[in-house]
Amino acid sequence: MQPPDTPASLTALRERYGARYRWLLLLAVMVGTMASIMSSTIVNVAIPDMSQHFALGQARAQWVTSGFMVAMTVSMLTTPWLLARYGYRRTYAACMGLLMAGGLLGGFANDFGLVLAARVAEGLAAGVVQPIPAIIILRAFEPNEQGRASGIFGMGVVLAPAIGPSIGGVLVDWFGWRSIFFMVVPFCLASLWLARKFVPVTAPGGVAANRASAGLDWRGLLLASVGTLCLLNGLVALRGGTPWVAAALLAGALLALAAFIALQRHLLHRPSKNGREPLMNLRLFAHRQFAMGSIVAFIYGTALFGSTYLLPVFMQVGLKLSPSYVGTILLPAGLILAVTIAVVGRLADKQPTYLLVSIGLALLSASFGLMVTVGLGSGIGLLVALAILGRIGLGFILPSLNLGSMRGLDHALIPQGSSVINFVRMLGGAVGVSLCGILLEWRLAAHGDVLTNPDTSAARLAAFDEVFLGLAALCALALVAAWQLRVHHSPQHHSKDT
Repeated sequence: MQPPDTPASLTALRERYGARYRWLLLLAVMVGTMASIMSSTIVNVAIPDMSQHFALGQARAQWVTSGFMVAMTVSMLTTPWLLARYGYRRTYAACMGLLMAGGLLGGFANDFGLVLAARVAEGLAAGVVQPIPAIIILRAFEPNEQGRASGIFGMGVVLAPAIGPSIGGVLVDWFGWRSIFFMVVPFCLASLWLARKFVPVTAPGGVAANRASAGLDWRGLLLASVGTLCLLNGLVALRGGTPWVAAALLAGALLALAAFIALQRHLLHRPSKNGREPLMNLRLFAHRQFAMGSIVAFIYGTALFGSTYLLPVFMQVGLKLSPSYVGTILLPAGLILAVTIAVVGRLADKQPTYLLVSIGLALLSASFGLMVTVGLGSGIGLLVALAILGRIGLGFILPSLNLGSMRGLDHALIPQGSSVINFVRMLGGAVGVSLCGILLEWRLAAHGDVLTNPDTSAARLAAFDEVFLGLAALCALALVAAWQLRVHHSPQHHSKDT
């Protein structure tokens, strides 16, 4: 264990780099986060070629995506424990090393099992990394700079999924599907170099990391993993499996959730002999803003990931547009999202965050609701405008939600808060994709159509409209929780203390 006054401690790095240090630290973790997010989205471009190479069916190919998602979602809960035990630099550098190893293994693999293992490794690394920037923003920046920092960070991060698939498509055409895995390697190398220069070895709060600290709550982690797997597979079974299998899996998810909550309550009130702390500190939900923010985060994740699946399917299967045309329609919205986040980040330093989140949800709800006006004879301009409207809504939510949810938390709960809010959002996202698929198939069947039918029709468009209206209603429902993010008194801000 290194003492906190070593050359790589928080205090020493601040003295060396001066006032700009906090921005250099943010840049260091932003590069790694961009790599982790890019690894989660860009591989979808390579799945058709990969499926052909390994002769995979749809179910096995889907594990490339779902294996990553499950690993990433669950590993987010381990971030606070890893930071306390090993410090920022060791934790962050280990994750970048694991992400790079996953990229190299996946790129060189000649067996699908190795590709799947590589994706799980990448998911584990991505999950641990993603809560770290929010912890740094809330602890290293002054309250009047936190929104600006969130905006700059968010702008950089959303450019990865906005531009990544376009670059990925070119790489697959030129060099094949293996190039997609190698794409994260230069980002990981850059982030490792930046980490060595700017990321402190200390743990949250600037104290030395304590390797002799309490052990990880493995029982809680196991229950969270089992519950997440049962939930996601249960939702998949609702689409293509038997009702009994789906019911058994969803019941298993509920049992795992109940056991997880009971275990966390037990560890909170009656700590174990070795001082093991709960994986998820349930005291977080005693803070009204955090509890309401978690509800918003889950619904926001559901709507965001669900629409990311639904919009391209609607344009290709409903409106019969080519994939390249769909990419062209969605690209301007992605670029405007990046700009919106930067602008709203500055507003978050001056305006109430609950108001910005509410505006974003209202715009997102409107963009889904207005999709019912799109038909086979609609101009492309309308699709571009609605896509932009939805992304502007997301731009209002992204930099404001974490700040609004966590600014009132006790100092020691910030790392836990960041990991939990990210976990809830990703869980909502994983659920959202399946729910949109289930709802779409249900409404198509009600209108007497199936997606395999090569011809589109008014009935098919009506089914899509009903799913879009469902997403609009979900976002409108989240407005009720977003309004509860109001702060009735001046919150206690903790800054300059990473």
